[in-house]
Amino acid sequence: MTMDFTPIARYIFASRARRTENWSGHVEELQRRQLMWLLGRAAETEMGKKYRYKKIISASDPVKAYQEVVPTVAYDDIRPYAMRMVEGEKDVLWPGRCRRFAQSSGTSGGKSKFVPITDDCLRRNHYPGTSDVVAHYLKMNPESRLFSGKSLILGGSFANELNLRNDVKVGDLSATLIDRMPRLADMVRVPEKRIALMEDWSEKLPALAGAAANANITNISGVPSWFLTVLKEVCRMKGVDKVSDVWPNLEVFFHGGIDFRPYRKEYEALTDHAKMHFMETYNASEGFFAFQNDFSDHSMLLILDGCVFYEFEPLGGGEPVTAWEVEAGKTYELLISSSNGLWRYHLGDTVTVTATNPVKIRIAGRTRSFINAFGEEVMEDNANRAIEAACEATGAGIANYTAGPFYAHNNRRGHHQWLIEWNEMPDSMDRFRDVLDRTLQEVNSDYQAKRAHTIFLDPPEIITARRGLFDDWLSQAGNHKLGGQRKVPRLSNNRKLLDELLKMNY
Repeated sequence: MTMDFTPIARYIFASRARRTENWSGHVEELQRRQLMWLLGRAAETEMGKKYRYKKIISASDPVKAYQEVVPTVAYDDIRPYAMRMVEGEKDVLWPGRCRRFAQSSGTSGGKSKFVPITDDCLRRNHYPGTSDVVAHYLKMNPESRLFSGKSLILGGSFANELNLRNDVKVGDLSATLIDRMPRLADMVRVPEKRIALMEDWSEKLPALAGAAANANITNISGVPSWFLTVLKEVCRMKGVDKVSDVWPNLEVFFHGGIDFRPYRKEYEALTDHAKMHFMETYNASEGFFAFQNDFSDHSMLLILDGCVFYEFEPLGGGEPVTAWEVEAGKTYELLISSSNGLWRYHLGDTVTVTATNPVKIRIAGRTRSFINAFGEEVMEDNANRAIEAACEATGAGIANYTAGPFYAHNNRRGHHQWLIEWNEMPDSMDRFRDVLDRTLQEVNSDYQAKRAHTIFLDPPEIITARRGLFDDWLSQAGNHKLGGQRKVPRLSNNRKLLDELLKMNY
């Protein structure tokens, strides 16, 4: 008989779930406390001395003083500091010497980012964030048997192109999280660390699927696009159509990294409807920021006590506001100050605030992921909603997609080109295009105005990508990589990415 430790876990995690019930009415108090701790902890660092954190702490209004004295920054502004930390300098952005860094996609300079992963950030943010997710899932699902089996967690690797000191590790955030995972948590997951941290995904995929195929998996965690490949490989190995036939006790997918909506139908087809749950998380290289705490509400609860101080910059311009000053319904660019030494740092993510007490958000997209070549201002959230509707209407399933502008040429009006790799082809390509187009008009009035009577903008063009196209692009040399945290830019305001991909689409 399989032992079920869920009742014990439920008791242990109950207080962690209950604490968030007290956040209503205390957003300002909690967030001010985070900033004061961060400033005090980093007061003797190079950054703390430069901006006189001790003086800010003693100001009559430390938040106001902090915002007036410390500038907002993007990664390129702090790259020299981060690289000095990689080379072993201590007390630069955060006290002590940082020995682990998350390598993530490049900035406008075309280089990879190396985000410090400090011990404080792991201990006070990333791992507690994971505990929050488990605690709230157990609270939301009284019938859960989560700890009657194991977790399948997809991780990346420490592959990089740097010449590093022996005591420094650079790679995917997930590699560090697995490598440093507490022993008890490590005992209830698969695959073993040797497989989880393999660099070559052509070898890793079958090894990972093979290790998981014979385990009692109750929960899975990872990026939806990549995990779909793993689940289908497991089904192929076992000769079944649904992964629930392999793992009858599978009950939840903790997902993040990209929008889940275009993939939901695929996952629902592979799993047991009566048992399966889906829970969104916001766990970036820079920190664990939010998680879904209501199955009926896809927005996420902002973690107010995770050693992160949040600011929200209005998209239309203006000074950043604090978490207790945001307005429901508005979309902002998210800035953080955190225990990994990032100070008033532009994450590059836009979020829509759905509630303010406590704060709940929905990821709207990347600040550079949009199409506005014709004044239509199509954002990533618009695109994902349209893709979801078109897939639902035509029975389609997608593996990956990207879209960009086609400029008027040779008597052709401007329009959007959508390059889509299918898991399941639509029953009608024309109907897929029409539903996509119609949904975009429903959710975006600027796009609707440009499409009116097809005067300014033609209907979208759908181009089928060959199988594996996006994987091939991601695995090319440079900033792009194949792995558990891979991401394809959904929208581009120029043709650079589309032209690269179309040249490879043979």
